[in-house]
Amino acid sequence: MIIALTFSMSLSLSLSLSLSELMLSVHSVDLLSSKTGQNRMEHHTDCYHGNALIIRRGQTFQIELDLSRPFNSNTDKLHLDLRTGPLPMVSKNTHVIIQLVEELEDDRWEAKIVERNGNRIKLSVNSHAKAVIGKYKLTVTVESPKGGSATTRDPRKDIVMLFNPWCEDDTVYMDDEEEKKEYVLNDTGRLYYGTEKQIGDRTWNYGQFLEGMLEACLYVLEKSEIPPPGRGDPVNVVRVISAMINSQDDNGVLAGNWSGNYVGGVSPTAWNGSVEILRKYHKEGGLPVKYGQCWVFSGVTTTVLRCLGIPCRSVTNFQSAHDTDVSLTTDMYFDEKMEPFDELNTDSVWNFHVWNDCWMARPDLPPGNGGWQALDATPQETSQGTFRCGPASVTAIRTGQVYLKYDTPFIFAEVNSDKIYWQRNLDGIFTQIQCEKKAVGHCISTKAVGSDKRDDITHLYKHTEGSEEERIAVETASRYGTKPDVYSTSMAEDVSLEVKLEGEGPRMGADAQLTIVITNFSSQTRKTTLHIQVAVMYYTGVLKGTVKKDKMPVALKPNEGYYQDQLVDQAALMLTLSGRVSETQQVLATQTSFRLRTPDLSIEDVPIPSFVNSMVNKSRLKLNFKQCRDTFVL
Repeated sequence: MIIALTFSMSLSLSLSLSLSELMLSVHSVDLLSSKTGQNRMEHHTDCYHGNALIIRRGQTFQIELDLSRPFNSNTDKLHLDLRTGPLPMVSKNTHVIIQLVEELEDDRWEAKIVERNGNRIKLSVNSHAKAVIGKYKLTVTVESPKGGSATTRDPRKDIVMLFNPWCEDDTVYMDDEEEKKEYVLNDTGRLYYGTEKQIGDRTWNYGQFLEGMLEACLYVLEKSEIPPPGRGDPVNVVRVISAMINSQDDNGVLAGNWSGNYVGGVSPTAWNGSVEILRKYHKEGGLPVKYGQCWVFSGVTTTVLRCLGIPCRSVTNFQSAHDTDVSLTTDMYFDEKMEPFDELNTDSVWNFHVWNDCWMARPDLPPGNGGWQALDATPQETSQGTFRCGPASVTAIRTGQVYLKYDTPFIFAEVNSDKIYWQRNLDGIFTQIQCEKKAVGHCISTKAVGSDKRDDITHLYKHTEGSEEERIAVETASRYGTKPDVYSTSMAEDVSLEVKLEGEGPRMGADAQLTIVITNFSSQTRKTTLHIQVAVMYYTGVLKGTVKKDKMPVALKPNEGYYQDQLVDQAALMLTLSGRVSETQQVLATQTSFRLRTPDLSIEDVPIPSFVNSMVNKSRLKLNFKQCRDTFVL
């Protein structure tokens, strides 16, 4: 009897132990990855085939955990591990440890319990806006108060992370909803071909959301030279994609063929989309698909970048130059009898050429060079030893800033080089005999947003043909080519141009005064005409739009312009000045970025900026950004 009583008391005591002291384990993980579920809908990934968890970085997502008992926040601990790449490391951002927090904050990896239902908890997980993209393996680790721990991983439940044009902190952020629908979510498009006099178009099926496309695009990325830690930077990603879409150097997706003989493959004109090409490349383990030409390379590039979350479009340039010697000119050579020098005439002008624009900020470049970036997967010339091209800022191309990376000189020459004819003299020296200034870069075209119409975007790549601004861009670019003296140089460099910002900078609601100082160091009169442009700029360096543009002699006063409706969150502005000294042909150019500082917070009427008024004096041009006193009450 004594023994039985002791046993009964022991059993009773054991049963009365707190449930929270029992070993905690994870029975199952639900990634809530249904196409119609919250995660896929909120992350704009519901259009991808299948039910994998496909999310965009810089945004929260939810998962549910089924535990062995109720979770006790006071005693239990839980964290998530995400790993990507062959050698995940915390220091390389390829191994992410996600801790539980009380409240979620922006711009960091963290998780919060948002629902409890018995043994089941729901977590809201926040990802970093610069996270490495690609496929992650998820592990859940729980720890009990007695020190025991349990780890759970379901190898069938990987997470795919993509770039996020909907996240303001992602460098591929695009603010216009219709443009995101067109350049990220639209899975069909139009490609343009022919001549500027007869522009043809064809439908292209990008098909980035169809079965096998995400896997194929990730496969292309994995086969590239870029290590996993570099996949967080879209500049790196698009640069390697431009190399991987062609088969030169790295057994990339497409083998180019311009011979007219397409035995053993498919004629480039027979393709009508990217899907079959990418599926075949993936299925055959990286064996290049035959054959492609420029529009095929461009169409496949659009598919891959849209699939990965980078806004992208195909672009056609008519009368497209191919500069082979980085002269920034298209050169044609003739002998004494005006017979062509075939061995020297390596430059050419194509009837049309198709490449890509992709959208991103460029923190690696000076402010104002974000936005559209030109990218070309057609193998024409090598860049740093590999057949690839870009990304090159379209703004830099337009202004002739060809010293900015990547491959800006080549694309500048495609759209805005002069065609120069050279004749060999009896002494063997070549002399310039003719210069065609409007020979290349016409009717640059892409599909319009929200329709099948053609959108002419020539103005994004170059100033109006023959204008002073366009000529300044050409001559600025030529200084960095292999023929820097091809244009007449100025007699003297005796005029300087600078912009001075007074004090700590202008405040929102106060006048913004900038002084343009032009100094003449010579003893002679110098006259110039300044081209003044004011554009609103995001903090990322992406220009939102031009709000003031003037062309004026120094002695004249400019007109008024408005910028109230154009200001963005950071109230940043970019002032661009360019001109030419009449007497010496010296080129003047400078850019200055500044922002309107927000006023100190007070419970008073807060003035709203209304308009820009630029006051110009003879040699000191004072830009006075006047602001009206329209107010609102806090």
